[in-house]
Parts: sequence; structure tokens; C-alpha cells
Amino acid sequence: MAEEDARRIGAEQDYQLRGNVTLPQLQETEQDFFELVANGTVAEVELYLNVHPDFKINVTNYQGITALHIAIEEKNAPMVKFLLSQPEIDPGDAHLYAIRENEIKIVGMILDKLNEISPGLEYASVTHSSDFPDEATPLIIAAQYGHYEIIQYLIEQRLHKIQRPHPPNCNCLNVCRRERELYDSLTVDRKRMFLYRAISNPAYICLTEEDPILASFNLSIELKMAASYDREFYNEYIQLSEELSEFAKDLIGCARKAQEVEIVLKKTAGFSRSSRFVYPRLLLALDYKQKTFVAHPNVQEMIGNKWVDDWYEWRMRKTWVQCLTVLFRIILLPLIALIILILPNTKIAKFLSSPVNKFLHSVASYFIFLIIVFLISNTDKNTQLRGPPDTGYEPILAIYVISYLWSIIRLCIMHGPRRFFRAPWNWYETCMIFLFVLTFICWIDAAIDVRINGQRDLERKYWHKYDPTLIGEGIFCLATIMAFFRLMFLCQLNYHLGPLQLSLGKMIHDVAKFIVIFAIVLLAFTSGLCKLYQYYDDMVQIDRSNIKIQQVSSFVDFPSSLKTLFWAVFCMTPIESADVIIENLPSDNDTETIINHHTFTEVIGYIAFASFEFISVVVVLNMLIACMTNTFTKVTDNVIVEWTFGRTEVYVDFMLMTTLPPPFNIIPTFDGFQTIVEYVKVLVKPPTNKRARWDFMQCCYIETIDNEKDETFAQVMMQLVQRYFRKKTREIEKTNIEKLRRELMEVRGLLREALEAA
Repeated sequence: MAEEDARRIGAEQDYQLRGNVTLPQLQETEQDFFELVANGTVAEVELYLNVHPDFKINVTNYQGITALHIAIEEKNAPMVKFLLSQPEIDPGDAHLYAIRENEIKIVGMILDKLNEISPGLEYASVTHSSDFPDEATPLIIAAQYGHYEIIQYLIEQRLHKIQRPHPPNCNCLNVCRRERELYDSLTVDRKRMFLYRAISNPAYICLTEEDPILASFNLSIELKMAASYDREFYNEYIQLSEELSEFAKDLIGCARKAQEVEIVLKKTAGFSRSSRFVYPRLLLALDYKQKTFVAHPNVQEMIGNKWVDDWYEWRMRKTWVQCLTVLFRIILLPLIALIILILPNTKIAKFLSSPVNKFLHSVASYFIFLIIVFLISNTDKNTQLRGPPDTGYEPILAIYVISYLWSIIRLCIMHGPRRFFRAPWNWYETCMIFLFVLTFICWIDAAIDVRINGQRDLERKYWHKYDPTLIGEGIFCLATIMAFFRLMFLCQLNYHLGPLQLSLGKMIHDVAKFIVIFAIVLLAFTSGLCKLYQYYDDMVQIDRSNIKIQQVSSFVDFPSSLKTLFWAVFCMTPIESADVIIENLPSDNDTETIINHHTFTEVIGYIAFASFEFISVVVVLNMLIACMTNTFTKVTDNVIVEWTFGRTEVYVDFMLMTTLPPPFNIIPTFDGFQTIVEYVKVLVKPPTNKRARWDFMQCCYIETIDNEKDETFAQVMMQLVQRYFRKKTREIEKTNIEKLRRELMEVRGLLREALEAA
């Protein structure tokens, strides 16, 4: 027995010497009090306190939990009321704990107690809480947990507010600079993230915004921008942004009628720019890249109906029939343009003005353009003279290029340069037309040169290397390649080819990253190998079999080294490129020569060449393949959303195009003049809700001032929000029922095992 006591005392002394984290520990009486609060009645607790008058009611356990927290956890409102009536009670963060437990009655009692202690204390943040950060306030916690009734109670009855956080790129003098001076960067960033979590909750948005969808769009794009600045919290910002996009999608998904979806999509709030497009909210969603919202079936049903415009038979046609329709439109294109110009208000003209017919006319016209480009490109170069080509198709090509250039300018004015050049295909088409314009400039220059200097019949091999005719042919070659490659644009509308075309576009980003890495590798080895073999350039060695071996001009200068290493990636550089060839040296015997070898230089060349091949081909190239495979997997995993979003952008572009396709679009029409007349009218005599504006990024546009409250939109939004929260409640109830069912099954299994054992 003595040995056990000595061992126990030694262990206690060793524990005290070793040290530990100091946490509050409950005494036996305190533990009894906690159990009494959890399981007893108010009378029993009151009796206990009367028996122990010196009892410290604010005592905490090792987790920082007090008796008041236990009463809140048990949802025992009378017990909470009794504890708050004690004179020494310190609520601490109990009100935040009650908010988290969604006990609105208890929250009100604790907030009243805080105001008794110090007026306005309920609005202050907590300090030294084990559960909540120092910047936590009641409304912030309620918003983060999405307790709708408590948020409403705090905002409407107790006038709580949340100060909207400033984005990471803000450097204002009043707030951001002062916070950076007072606190460290981690504290500032975590506080901003904490506030963003609160204001991003759907319950808070619905209670503080008249247009929750617009608020979700704006906050989503703000969070994406914040993620690009604050990389340490990148994943958190992106997750919140995706949750907001999902909330907007769920709201539009709660619509039950086409009329409700149409009212939401026609809302102009947030899209101040006046547009002839019928759904401004859809344009805003496209600008903000709200892909899940745009790809929702409710939205797609509306845009799909607007695309075919009552021509439902088009959807039912097979693919080959649709292709034949395009070919048939090529023949009828002049007649169609004549009908639209002369009889714009007839039924057939309105049918031909539908978006899908605009698309068919545009494709048919583009095929004619490609045929003309091919005929000019396929001319016989053996018989071609100096100066511009003379096939007879050049004037038609010029008219087409002018019409496409006008189409680009018109679309840029309608969208604004910012939105227009945000689309990669618009950049592509602009570059293509620019190359055709450069071709025409070279042809004009060549014609002037021939007219001044003559020599039109001069044979091609005598032409100057920078002859304008040669430059024009080269630029026209690139323009032709781009013109035919633009057929990829049509693949976006096909369900099977669209995802592949989309994946190809996404992979361009991977290729761009690869080019940066590869350029660094190429520059490093080129810089090291350039002029390493300069001395041996053009040397010829004759071996003992009288076979001549000449030094390869591989690493004699910078351009040669760059060319050698670049083509080595494609296995088009011979392995002898790293050989060192030294011309024969004279010897004492006139009939013999000495063959020298600079072995060390050759070994360095081979090591560097082999290292480049290994790094560039084995490592970097396979890294590119892995990245492209990963990109393709991401696109295919989300293929419906990605493809539908891209297809919708195509739909919108064709809906905003003129009815007449190129080259007929250069003919002035009533619709074209109508837009100009409307802008001038608003500029001269502006109405109460519209203003004529101009800036560099949006060009000329009409700004719509929406000050009046739309009662119809408010009613629809109220119904959508009600359905959204009811749907979420059912999901939670279903989850709880499933959880309870699993627990009952486990209990049933345990009972069966116990009975079998008995």
C-alpha cells in the first residue's frame, strides 16, 4: 500500500513538473449545479442557490460553458429567465449562443438584460468568447446561420445593422487605412471574410434586398474579384460566390409559370443600359458569368421559345434536314432580302426576322463568303502578275468585308466595347476582318506601285522580298485560314460538337500557361548554347575513308540555337546537331592529316541537348497533356451548364443582329434608323426615366432610371422567396427524418442482438 501511495505521489509531482494547458475545472458542487440546471426545475435551482449563498453563478467549465449556456441548450426559457434575474449574472456571449440555437424568445430576454447592464450593449461585439470571434454581433451570427425570424426580429424590432465590408482592393482613408494601422493584416482579412459570410446568406439577402437575384449577382461578382486580390482566402471567397449563384438559380427554379420567369428576366434594375433585347436580366447574368442561372431549364425554356419564335417545327427537324435548309436559303437569299426590305410588316417578313431565321441567313451568306475566299485563294500563281489579283471576285469580297466590319461596329456600339470584347469569338472575328482589311491595303499599295513603277509582267522570282503583292498574299493566306476556322463557331449550337468546341477553347488557357514555362526553358538553354559552336561553323572533316563530314550550324549563334531547340520538341532536329567537327590538321607527313576532337565541348553540348529534350518533352509536354486532360474532364463533368451558357451567348448575339445578313446589312433599314432616332430624341428632350449617355467603354447608350417600384415584380419575388424557404424546410425535414430512421434501425438491430444473446 505504501508503495502505491509513493508511486501516486511521484506521478503527481512528475505531472506538475511537466506542465499542462491551464483550463477551468469544475468543483463537485459546481458540477452538481450544472446537472441541476440541465435536468431540474427552477424551484430546485433556486433552493440550491439559497442553500449555497456564496455560489459563483458565472462559473465555467473547461469549454467556457456557463449554467446559462446549458439552460439555452436545453431550450428552457423559464430557467434562462430565472438565471438572468440573478444580480451577479454575466450573460457574456449567451445571446449569440441562443441565436445559434434559433431561440428567438430567449434571445429577446438576454438582449433586454444586456441593455439593463449597459444601454446599447446588445449592439456591441463580444470579446474573449470560446465560440465566436471578437467581431461577432447578434445580427452577424443570425445572418450566418440563416435564421430568418431572428434576422427579421433584430432588423425590424431592435434596429440591428451589418456594416458592409470593404473589398480587399479598397484603400479608403476613413476605413481601410485606419483598420490596417490598428490591426494586423490577418485580423483585417478574417474580419472581412466573417462579414461576407453573413451578408451572403440567402435569408439575410431576402430580408434586406428588394431584388435578391440582382443582389446575389452583384455580391457574387464582388466575391470573385475579392478572391483574385486576397489569394489566402481564395477558396472561401469562391465557395461563397458559388453559393450565391446557386441561390439565384434556386430562386428562378421556384417559378411555376412562364409569366413569372418572364417578369424576372425583363427586370431592368442593375442593367442601366437601354437595350433592344427583351430580357435585360439575362444579359446581366451573361455579363456576370452566372452560368447555373442561365442554364436553368426555366430560363432556357424562355430563351429557346424566343429563339425559334413560334417555329416549333425547326426543333423537330433532323440535323441533315436543317443542313439542307441552310443550302436552300443560299439560293433564296436575294429574294429574302428583297421581302424584308420592301414588305417589312408582312407576316412572312416577320417570320424571316425571327432569331433562328437570322441565324440561317447568316450561315448561308457566310458559306457564299467562304466560296469567294476559296476561289481567290485558289488562283494559279504561275500566271499571276505583279499587283492585286484579278479574278473578278475581289469587289464582291470587298463588299462582304465591309459588311462584316459594319456588323462588328454595330454590335460593339450596341453591347459596348467592354461587353463586346469580353467574348473570345468577337476578338477572333475582329482579327479576321482586320487581316482582310490589311490584304486590301496591300493590294491597293501593289496597284499604285505597278502604276508608278511598271514591271507588271516581271517574273515572280525577280520580285523584291517585301513586294506588296507578296505581303498581301501572305496576309490573305492567314485571313483565309481564320475564315474557314470560324466554322467552329457553328459547333456551339450542336449538343454533340458544342462540348468539344468548348473544351478546345478552355484548353487554350492551358496552352498559354505551357508557352510561358516552355519559353523560359527554351530561353535558358538557348542562352547557354548560343555561340558554343561558333568557331566550328562550316568546318569540314575528312575521315580516313575519305568521307566528308561538315559541322552542322546548330549552336553557332542565337537564332540557330533557338531554331534547333524549338524543332527538337517535334523530333525534327537530327541527333548530330551536338557533334563537334574540326577540320583536318596538318602533320609532319604531307600525305597524312591529324583529326582532333574537342571532346569536352561535345559532351557539354550533348548533355545540354539531352537535358532540354528531357525537360521540354518528357516533363513540360506531359504536364501540358495532363492539364488539358484535367480541363476536358472538368468541362465534361459540367457539360450541360457550360455548353448551355455558351449556346445562350450565341443566341443573344444573333437576336441583337440585324435582320438582313451580310452583305445586305449595309443597306439602311427602318430598324437601324429607329435606334438612332430614339437616341437623338432622348438626347434632345430627355424623359423622366431615361438619359442619353456616352462613354468610351459603352459608346452611345440610353440609361434607364428605374425609380418606380414594380409591384408585379415585387409580388412575383415574394412568391419565389416563400417557395424557396418552404423547399429548404422540406429538405431539412426530410434529412432529419432519414437520420431518425437510420437511428431507429440501429436501435432495432441492437435489440435483436440482445434478445438473441439472451
